[in-house]
Amino acid sequence: MSASWEVSARQLERLAFRRRRDRRRMTIALVSTVVVLVGAWLLITSAPGWDRVRETYFDWDDAKAAFPDIAKAFVTNIKAFLVAEVLILALALLVAIIRVVPSAWMAPLKVLATIYTDVFRGTPTLLVVLLVGFGIPALGLQGAPTSLFWLGVIALTLSYGAYVAEVIRAGILSVHPSQWASGRSLGLSYGKTLRHVVLPQALRRVTPPLLNDFVSLQKDTALLSVIGLVEALRQAQIFSSRDFVFTPYVVAAAFFIVATIPLARFTDWLSLRAARRQSGAA
Repeated sequence: MSASWEVSARQLERLAFRRRRDRRRMTIALVSTVVVLVGAWLLITSAPGWDRVRETYFDWDDAKAAFPDIAKAFVTNIKAFLVAEVLILALALLVAIIRVVPSAWMAPLKVLATIYTDVFRGTPTLLVVLLVGFGIPALGLQGAPTSLFWLGVIALTLSYGAYVAEVIRAGILSVHPSQWASGRSLGLSYGKTLRHVVLPQALRRVTPPLLNDFVSLQKDTALLSVIGLVEALRQAQIFSSRDFVFTPYVVAAAFFIVATIPLARFTDWLSLRAARRQSGAA
């Protein structure tokens, strides 16, 4: 670029127009958001039963009393989420690779992988938690887990592994065939082409939907309460049953919301960046 280069008057005019347009959009968005939120607040607080709802669900003293125990129990949700996430990724990657490898001797494994994804994608996660949580201990198998935590993690892994496997498989199939051909033309084996050429591209493409699945997983750790695991929701149920109040449920919901928002915003940022890359804007 020449040192004497200067922005033209037309370009300055364009930039000024874009700044005015962005300010106008932000102002409209801010005003409309405030109007909607204030309207919703007035509508809710003017309802005939608002005083009763506030006393039942939003009692400050009840919230302070329940907060420490629910916070302690929420650590169990975080642990279950982190452990299950690692296991889900490993299981899903294995299932996805089995389903895309064009090898005749892997036909039995392909059938098993297909049955697994069909069955667990068609079964509600709550039912999987109940079946695993009560079914595995009932079998009485030696060495089978009896810990409610690990039974819950197994159930979440089986359920979410099927969804995530299909997401990864879709990512692998979305890679253009020329990438496979390029890898093989360089002398790479099928496995090395998959590992070094195709899989990195596939995982990068499906990162936003994978993170969306993990946002759902973070919330579904609350389902483990149905088998008796004392996590945030179960702890809130204990308070509610004992004191006949519902504020602890709101406290538990607040923990899930606070934990979910950063991951959700990160997912939005990745999706926006991927869209810009595809359009050539970034």
